[in-house]
Amino acid sequence: MSDRSHRAPAAARRRRLPLRYLLPSLLLVAVIAMLMLRGYVHSEILADHRIRPGAATDKVPERILDGGPVIDTRSGRETSHSIGKHQLVLTFDDGPDPEWTPKVLDVLKKHDAHAVFFVTGTMASRYPDLVRRMVDEGHEIGLHTFNHPDLSYQSKKRIDWELSQNQLALEGAAGVRTSLFRPPYSSFADAMDDASWPVTKYIGSRGYITVVNNTDSEDWKRPGVDEIIRRATPKGGEGAIVLMHDSGGNRSQTVAALDRFLPELQGTGYKFANLTEALGMPGAHTPVSGVELWKGKAWVYAVEASDNITGVLVVGLAVIGVLVMSRFGLMLILSGVHARRVRRKGFAWGPPVTEPVSVLVPAFNEAKCIENTVRSLMQSEHPVEVVVIDDGSTDGTARIVENMRLPGVRVVRQHNAGKPAALNRGMANARFDLVVMMDGDTVFEPATVRELVQPFGDPNVGAVAGNAKVGNRDSLIGAWQHIEYVMGFNLDRRMYDILRCMPTIPGAVGAFRRSALERVGGMSDDTLAEDTDVTMALHRDGWRVVYAEKARAWTEAPETVQQLWSQRYRWSYGTMQAIWKHRRALVDKGPSGRFGRVGLPLVSLFMVLAPLLAPLIDIFLLYGLVFGPTEKTVGAWFGVLAIQAVCAAYAFRLDKERMTHLISLPLQQLLYRQLMYVVLLQSWITALTGGRLRWQKLRRTGVVGAGPGGRVPHQRTSSVSGDERRPVA
Repeated sequence: MSDRSHRAPAAARRRRLPLRYLLPSLLLVAVIAMLMLRGYVHSEILADHRIRPGAATDKVPERILDGGPVIDTRSGRETSHSIGKHQLVLTFDDGPDPEWTPKVLDVLKKHDAHAVFFVTGTMASRYPDLVRRMVDEGHEIGLHTFNHPDLSYQSKKRIDWELSQNQLALEGAAGVRTSLFRPPYSSFADAMDDASWPVTKYIGSRGYITVVNNTDSEDWKRPGVDEIIRRATPKGGEGAIVLMHDSGGNRSQTVAALDRFLPELQGTGYKFANLTEALGMPGAHTPVSGVELWKGKAWVYAVEASDNITGVLVVGLAVIGVLVMSRFGLMLILSGVHARRVRRKGFAWGPPVTEPVSVLVPAFNEAKCIENTVRSLMQSEHPVEVVVIDDGSTDGTARIVENMRLPGVRVVRQHNAGKPAALNRGMANARFDLVVMMDGDTVFEPATVRELVQPFGDPNVGAVAGNAKVGNRDSLIGAWQHIEYVMGFNLDRRMYDILRCMPTIPGAVGAFRRSALERVGGMSDDTLAEDTDVTMALHRDGWRVVYAEKARAWTEAPETVQQLWSQRYRWSYGTMQAIWKHRRALVDKGPSGRFGRVGLPLVSLFMVLAPLLAPLIDIFLLYGLVFGPTEKTVGAWFGVLAIQAVCAAYAFRLDKERMTHLISLPLQQLLYRQLMYVVLLQSWITALTGGRLRWQKLRRTGVVGAGPGGRVPHQRTSSVSGDERRPVA
């Protein structure tokens, strides 16, 4: 067999779209389709509300202008019909309406009267049960177009579409077709003009009888019950087709007038029959079956699904609105409380902590970064020993550290076993009770370790989260992550500190009491977010976890979309794993139960559910821009953006960061946030489908280096090809 035959199946396998990509794509397409369908059925798409003014009548035959309200142009005919004496045909336009149509039907049933309901396709599609009831109770149905446009403005193709879609809705709702049609905005036969007459002839060529009226109750004006009855009553016992409405607004006067009108005229000898009965014609309804029936039913089911799904989305939008506003409110209030508490004069966690600290640096292929990392620790204002755990690096990371020959720096080598195992190996080799953990691509300021360990003056504190900052913020994607770190992570940590349910000690800068770690079994590899896992375990064991805002660390954030995707995918999936692992805390007693009933719900709401529902804001933004009230939609979106800008500005002020980075906030909300949505959705799908995500190592560039005073220079110190920056499994 040739190489080509071997390569073809392999190429086909490579081209196959993974399930974790396919499902989000299908979900997005389904949501868009449902929203488009809803917009169409609710006359938000393809709706045309133009009404043509009156035109000349010289092309309309006199026998039509002077004839009756029933116009038949089928098979080339141009005839009209009138209703005989003491016969009234009640007609109701624009329904069915879920509130008023049942009341109209109840009154008709009460007085043993029949009527003709000219339904629109939009309403029939949404309320098929009412259409079915009309047919079951002996009333006739007529078409009133799908979207209620003035057909004199429409092409023949659009007219055919309006008719076919209206019939499709009727077939799905009641299993029948009809031969009756009433044009929107029509009135008497003598109002037919040169613009509407060609439409009427074309409608006849499609097999429909056009029904206008010769008695208008004008109930849509709500002139009062007495006036509706007066206008609907023909003179001298004449027959008539009476126009009323069962939809389009408040029809209480119509219902009340109908309840009096029917018995009064029945008492004078009038009969209220269907149109075809009054004219002695064959019935208007034709039953449908087979494919046509199932096409109609499928349409009705699709419309019902679109309404239900949209309703769920609207509820989700309300939920996310409440969650977002609640989170913003909590962050603003509680972060302010936290800042005032830790910054007040004389504040101290307890006695000053001066004992030496072991700093653990797990490193796997960190040759580009490790020297900057270690040298930054050598400038520490607090006594430290540095333990670099080389986790099977293949790029000479351990050799670089050993060749530096720095006092107090040791290298521990192990075969590649993962970050949790490396940290546990480091703890086993650490000399001191207080342990600081950091990433191999991170640099500390001179005061970082000292600030990080001061909270251990409180014997109840088991772990401390530091203030991780983005060092490579000179690129657009780095600036977006900088905003996220300052606004999201650090404001969140202040809030969670006050609530005593800090969910994560960042891997870039965190400190632990060794005895606390030993009580919870050390770092676990049960999840891909070992930092979140161990933090939750410490809470459940009764330890307090706090945030030290002055313990700043500069970390190298991902510099490409692919790197960022890999990192956040692992974070999101690992957080879900940690939540699931510690779910028993919800029913525990003591400290574990407190964290389970306070911390887990907050983390689930704010870190998993809210980000998952947040795309609804953007979906409805796009929907509103295209189909809805554009001005209100844009105003609402800018309102949300303004609230976020206020929170971001407040966070930047607390962290003493330059506000200039917030210039890219609007663009971050439009682009960066969408990427985070897809990452979280992919994490959900991986979890629900039983997928197993492996640890993904990001290649570093060494761009973050310790500058004077521990500040981070913003120029790049090395150049690395795009291939070198890709994550590797």
